[in-house]
Amino acid sequence: MPAYDLADRLVVGVASSALFDLRESDAVFREQGEEAYRAYQEENRDNTLQPGVAFAFIRRLLSLNDLGEPGDPLVEVIILSRNDPDTGLRVMGSIKAHQLPITRAVFMQGRSPYRFMPALNMSLFLSADGDDVREAVAAGLPAGHVRGGAYPDDLADRELRVAFDFDGVLAGDAAEQVYQADGLEEFREHEARNAATPHDPGPLRDFLAGVNRIQRREEERRTSDPDYAVRVRVSIVTARNAPAHERAVNSLKQWGLRVNDAFFLGGIDKGAVMRVLDPHIFFDDQVTHLESTSRTTPSVHIPFGRINQSAP
Repeated sequence: MPAYDLADRLVVGVASSALFDLRESDAVFREQGEEAYRAYQEENRDNTLQPGVAFAFIRRLLSLNDLGEPGDPLVEVIILSRNDPDTGLRVMGSIKAHQLPITRAVFMQGRSPYRFMPALNMSLFLSADGDDVREAVAAGLPAGHVRGGAYPDDLADRELRVAFDFDGVLAGDAAEQVYQADGLEEFREHEARNAATPHDPGPLRDFLAGVNRIQRREEERRTSDPDYAVRVRVSIVTARNAPAHERAVNSLKQWGLRVNDAFFLGGIDKGAVMRVLDPHIFFDDQVTHLESTSRTTPSVHIPFGRINQSAP
């Protein structure tokens, strides 16, 4: 079999705990131990797991492969799991039952497989295991901890809406450190003084670059087919406001990236905006913001930067 090259694809790793609702299974593991968990999964192998926090996002992301050539997908999703291969059979069976085109998986009994992210060219790893995610981010890898439960998904709507916070997610956290150390006014003055200087990239900058490549493919499709309805829409939703907004926009431009929408909220509750924007996933580096958004929106904590170093 010829080598399958991942270099030019958007590759996302997802733990079974992010893709499916494993709360019942996890309770068996915590309360009764590994052997009881293995027996439980064996007994329930033919019972399809229900969607979890990241399910709608992953399904819609994979649906974009119809923009590529047959056998040459734009998106590759790979399961990264702490399960052993035997208990992973239920996960793979559930993937088949939900008709998700996921065929590749890494099962490592009791160990986190995030170390294999660079080898698999992954620009994002999603998991419900907060410790795994923190270890991955500490190692300089782009990982996120999903929060909340399963969310309803309207299949009549074919869009994929992705929303990002800016500082500590798309950009580094140097400006956030100024805010934490010196307050809001110094932060605004600092950002105004440095408006023309792009930020250092944050953990999900390369993931946005991959999404932008798919958006360019959509633009090509629309050029050849005027009836084609664009499906991917990207937003930033940030606590920045004027004058600090300019450096964020200039950074994206100088990185060669773009977003469709920008919300410079200046401290307005992000949860209220999310209820209207209705993204299929939202990434933020601050748990306090996600406590609001996760009530209605699939939300992901990116435990990056100094503000997360002392967090539990």
